[in-house]
Amino acid sequence: MNKTAIFLHISLLFSVHGQNSKPKSNSQKRQCVDQENRPVSNIESQTQEGGVVKKDATPLSPEQKKKIEENRCAALAKLNSKKTDGLLINVGTSWYNALEPEFSKPYFTELSKFVASERSKKTIYPPADQVFSWTNYGDIKEVKVVILGQDPYHGPKQAHGLCFSVQKGVTPPPSLENMYKELTTDIEGFKHPRHGTLIGWAKQGVLLLNACLTVRAHEANSHKDKGWEKLTDAVISWLNKNSIGIVFMLWGAYAQKKGAFIDKKRHHVLKSVHPSPLSAHRGFIGCKHFSQCNELLKKDGRKPIDWNRLPPQGAE
Repeated sequence: MNKTAIFLHISLLFSVHGQNSKPKSNSQKRQCVDQENRPVSNIESQTQEGGVVKKDATPLSPEQKKKIEENRCAALAKLNSKKTDGLLINVGTSWYNALEPEFSKPYFTELSKFVASERSKKTIYPPADQVFSWTNYGDIKEVKVVILGQDPYHGPKQAHGLCFSVQKGVTPPPSLENMYKELTTDIEGFKHPRHGTLIGWAKQGVLLLNACLTVRAHEANSHKDKGWEKLTDAVISWLNKNSIGIVFMLWGAYAQKKGAFIDKKRHHVLKSVHPSPLSAHRGFIGCKHFSQCNELLKKDGRKPIDWNRLPPQGAE
């Protein structure tokens, strides 16, 4: 190629480049400078493949993961709530995950229809948004103690989802009074509360679970054998198989029968008569279950329960 041809070829290249390259505006120049000086984001990889910068997803924080899981469970609960006549309200995330298979079983569908029908005609305790309140004070994997009851209190403003516990402003029932009486002699420094709200225990990993979760006003055991017992059996079964070192307090023949399948090689079982005034004098008073429970927890390297931590509802 002669010099003239080379010169024409180079001129042509510059001409094409000039046509395709428009002067950058001030804003474009600023953007370029910003891009050049911008520190590499924590979501961008500094490696290139084929000239394209790859972007990696930002690792989610534990709080973000928890929120995503809560939203997922809330969506599932809302969906299942339609199928179960609104029975699944305010179910704790970890508990929902563990018990989800139960919610799609035929017995739970029938139970849901029954409770919905009862609420449409009669006064039912506890309120609908408190039936599963026992799932709201801690993760299912953090349960350290289980106290079993039979069915909710059936008086006005008493039941709120935790067995033996009553709402703020309600006088402690006789069975709870006997529990306080035993605590006074069993736990050094225990001070008899002026209320009957046991949320302070629930927040420390004490599951206060009734076998039956709803009741008709002024009619004890009115929702017995409608399906709740199967669900609460599933709760105990999950804890029995998936946890270790739980202290089960079984007071009375009913609770002892319900907890008969608990693996005593994996867990601790304390038995006594029920704290009811009809039976407390036959062995509940003086059983020292509360101090025994703490000794067992400490032996397993777990933090004992502060039985004295019973602030009034809403004070904690």
